[in-house]
Amino acid sequence: MSFSVVTKDELARIIAKKDCCRLAELAALVKMDGSIEISGNQRLGLSVVTESAGVARKILTLIKQFFDHNTQVIVRRKARLKKNNIYQVKVSSAPGIRDILVRLGMLDEDGQLSEKIKAGLITRTCCKKAYLRGAFLGGGSVNNPEGDYHLEIITNKEQHALDIAGVMRKFDLSAKVSTRKNWYVVYLKESEQIITCLNVMGAHTALLDFENARIYKDMRNQVNRLVNCETANLNKTVDAAVRQLECIKLIEGLVGLEKLPKSLRRTAELRLQNPEVSLRELGDLLEPKAGKSCVNHRMRKLEKIADALRAKRQY
Repeated sequence: MSFSVVTKDELARIIAKKDCCRLAELAALVKMDGSIEISGNQRLGLSVVTESAGVARKILTLIKQFFDHNTQVIVRRKARLKKNNIYQVKVSSAPGIRDILVRLGMLDEDGQLSEKIKAGLITRTCCKKAYLRGAFLGGGSVNNPEGDYHLEIITNKEQHALDIAGVMRKFDLSAKVSTRKNWYVVYLKESEQIITCLNVMGAHTALLDFENARIYKDMRNQVNRLVNCETANLNKTVDAAVRQLECIKLIEGLVGLEKLPKSLRRTAELRLQNPEVSLRELGDLLEPKAGKSCVNHRMRKLEKIADALRAKRQY
């Protein structure tokens, strides 16, 4: 299963202790995945559709807790692509259904469709957390932390997306809203922000898994950076040594190393004898020992002599 599915399974098993939080979470689920049905005699009904059995079970449990209405679950199988089950929780049209829709924020007090989150549902911090949990269960996803960091909640109402982002900001989450075709996407990109969001929603096991994967990923990236840096330095050292050897052999062949000053001659001889060592290691072999900068200075002198000999030969 994907990391997103595992996270939702964990959240679907959470049942809030307070009634206010349960109602806020149910309102979010209905707002995300619910639709109002109108029967032939103009009576209203409610239908909530989800692909998760755990989420469907949670919706059914919460509806039965708050509303004494005939409720049923219809299970059908997708005909296209992944042939997963689709769960439809239906609240039949009955007296009082309009009050339910108003209480959940689907309708305003005038009976008009409402895109906003009903203010009374999220007055407390605990209720805001529950609403985010319901919104994520209804239309959220989070990438596997081994890849790119990304958490999002998708809704088809712009105002609802802005309200969800506003709730996130109450927890210092810098949520942003973008459009994707006919959908509005509330998203987080930074790993620390996603970890905070998982904690707010109550997905503590997923949070730990995310942290472990992130630490492993960061460590692996750091090791790769170090290896790349060491490889680059090694290549640089090897290239320099090859160039130095070519210059020394040119001097040796044209004029002889014995014509060089003693310090340069000894440095050149040690380089010929130890083509693989670094400048620092080469300096340790000298008598008396010399530092890396001193050896580098001598090598530059040898290269200048070789360049002069090449120019003279070409001339």
